[in-house]
Amino acid sequence: MRTAYCVDTVRAAEREAMARLPEGALMQRAAAGLAAACADVLGRVYGSRVVLLVGSGDNGGDALYAGARLARRGAGVTAVLLAPERTHPGGLGALRRAGGRTLTSGDGADEAVRRADLVLDGIVGIGGRGGLRGDAVDLAALAARSRAVVVAVDLPSGVDADTGEVRGAAVRADLTVTFGTHKPGLLIDPAREHAGSVRLVDIGLELPDRPDLEALQHADVARLLPAPAAESDKYRRGVVGIAAGSARYPGAAVLAVAGALRGGAGAVRYVGPAGDAVLARFPETLVSDQGPRLAGRVQAWVVGPGAGDDAGVVAEVLAAEVPVLVDADGLRLADAEALRGRAAPTLMTPHAGEAAALLGVSREEVESGRLAAARELAARYGATVLLKGSTTLVAAADGGAVRVNATGTGWLATAGSGDVLSGLAGSLLAAGLSTVDAAGAGAYLHGLAGRFAAEGAPVSAGDVADAVRQAWRDVMRG
Repeated sequence: MRTAYCVDTVRAAEREAMARLPEGALMQRAAAGLAAACADVLGRVYGSRVVLLVGSGDNGGDALYAGARLARRGAGVTAVLLAPERTHPGGLGALRRAGGRTLTSGDGADEAVRRADLVLDGIVGIGGRGGLRGDAVDLAALAARSRAVVVAVDLPSGVDADTGEVRGAAVRADLTVTFGTHKPGLLIDPAREHAGSVRLVDIGLELPDRPDLEALQHADVARLLPAPAAESDKYRRGVVGIAAGSARYPGAAVLAVAGALRGGAGAVRYVGPAGDAVLARFPETLVSDQGPRLAGRVQAWVVGPGAGDDAGVVAEVLAAEVPVLVDADGLRLADAEALRGRAAPTLMTPHAGEAAALLGVSREEVESGRLAAARELAARYGATVLLKGSTTLVAAADGGAVRVNATGTGWLATAGSGDVLSGLAGSLLAAGLSTVDAAGAGAYLHGLAGRFAAEGAPVSAGDVADAVRQAWRDVMRG
């Protein structure tokens, strides 16, 4: 599992490491890893042109020490000093002793960036807040337009390390070399888009057992996925109820059932007006026209996809004493007090627009501060929240580590894709997973299925549902 820690935790771990190590050892470890990553990108270090964009403090020091290592290997290294009076003295001395040269931002820096093979962003460290300022704005934009590979030190300057927010101009890196641990901003959009590929350098930090963010990997998901035992029958494996679809949106019911049938539960019960459409596509579905309360025993419910304006069905499902996944129209129709008052676990799966409506803010506010929005929704409704998007976030009501998933692809932005995810995650709930695990594993499989289905071309939601089995097999193979 990939983990990320907030700035305060990283700073505390750095102080502890510096107290037990020789002076400067931590920075030298970081610089060594950074220089090695830059050398890998360059391929041939000797004769290459490297430009360091150097701000004040330790972030600039890391860049300067790494630049000194590259200069000793024959690179032509130029440091653009954005705060000359506050440049890290030890790093600056090391660069000059290695043969590197220095410029100020108005002294030929633009031309140096244009001619560079690699630009190293050491402008602002993990403690930075807000966008870039002054000459750094133009230099970052110039680096993005140049032919150079842009490498960020620890995280791209101008993004928020803790939240993933980008409030103003920021560096767009091809590679980010981060030290000790991932930072939340490297895993959450919109900041993640600025990070490029991320390379973690171990510098010997001792971090707490409980991270701020978690990103599941294949092995983690494989451990979560249900597998039938020899004595299993369809009921022991779990039954998921799907209350979805309407006369206007029968396809939502079909797609939610499609996801549910591939999600690990032993059987799927469908309740709603689209029974004929569901049976025509999936005859194995157990269809009822008696409403959720009389549909038969289930271990979890999914309610809301394409439900139209049937608030009664939503209320009936929320009254059930089993885990419930609420999506789409269900989020709009659900009574807030009924959501908050549920004794059984609840999983809400909004996209940014739905989250904005629930929070009473603009969609733009949610999209720019996705982590804060997911946490606030979870706390407000006492539920686990899966906030859909380019990076999916799963936040629990208890304020624990947020799960982040980036297996998806832009091709998943297609009608009905969320209905498939709801059925898939609901089936995992019925199979016995917690809301956090069902949401995390469901998002992981759904994103992977989208990639397998697309392979660089447009897909439909049905294609995604069909590819879930391939994603499941891929995860189990490791």
